[in-house]
Amino acid sequence: MDDVIYMPGAPVAEAVLDDVALRVAHLRERGITVGLGTILVGDDGASASYVAKKHLTSEQVGITSHHIDVAAGDQAGLMEAVRRFNEDPDVTGYLIQNPTPGCDFNAAMEAMDPAKDADGLHPHSLGLLAMGAKGPRPATPSGIQAMLQHYEVPVEGRHVVIVGRGPTLGRPLSLLMALKEPGANAAVTTVHTGVQNLADYTRQGDIVIGAAGVPGIIQPNMIRPGAAVVSGGIVFQGKKLLADVDESVAEVAGWITPRLGGVGPTTVALLLRNTVEAAERNVG
Repeated sequence: MDDVIYMPGAPVAEAVLDDVALRVAHLRERGITVGLGTILVGDDGASASYVAKKHLTSEQVGITSHHIDVAAGDQAGLMEAVRRFNEDPDVTGYLIQNPTPGCDFNAAMEAMDPAKDADGLHPHSLGLLAMGAKGPRPATPSGIQAMLQHYEVPVEGRHVVIVGRGPTLGRPLSLLMALKEPGANAAVTTVHTGVQNLADYTRQGDIVIGAAGVPGIIQPNMIRPGAAVVSGGIVFQGKKLLADVDESVAEVAGWITPRLGGVGPTTVALLLRNTVEAAERNVG
């Protein structure tokens, strides 16, 4: 469509980070330092880049950084890193960068102190989300919700189709979009790569969200004209970022995230909001 609205994540992230910086400063006035911890398993370049970006942004809003490297396949080392962060009072919240090559990510998550869950992916946090209760929200799904609100995409009572069912994005996003709250309260359909004729489902969506991590899985003929389209799933081919949503979808969409600078910045911002909220809960 000629009048398609692009939805970059930076303006959304900036608004969230401005709020986070104020809250960090208020805590500092009370003698409380907010700290983000990260655990990186292996030496994957993309994962290392993600972690570096999180710490760079932390510095910009006054959050201190703590990091532990773990060798690929060292499950004992991973569990020790989790124990250290659980017991470290300077670490307000932390995350285990996924994937964790050669290690059991779920076992490590289960050992995490749920009060320090910065990514909102601990089983306890996901249980609170399913109940509609307060708690750390998964960062990427929350970032997508914030983007839809920022760009005034109607969600309440609309049909959201999510392509992907993974535990870090598609599955929690489906729970979030169905909650009875502002920026949600939608009818939600979740499909995945095991479903035949995906277009039969996506063409029904007022909002279509790619969450599969399959480059170009969403094509223009799968989108109803004027629908909002968000590319949440990405993969790297070498150094090139490939999104679930083909760029040509902009020809039919009413709103669309750009291939670069879309959901990514909001994920980091919402991660840091979880971190400062953990500190606020600790002090009451």
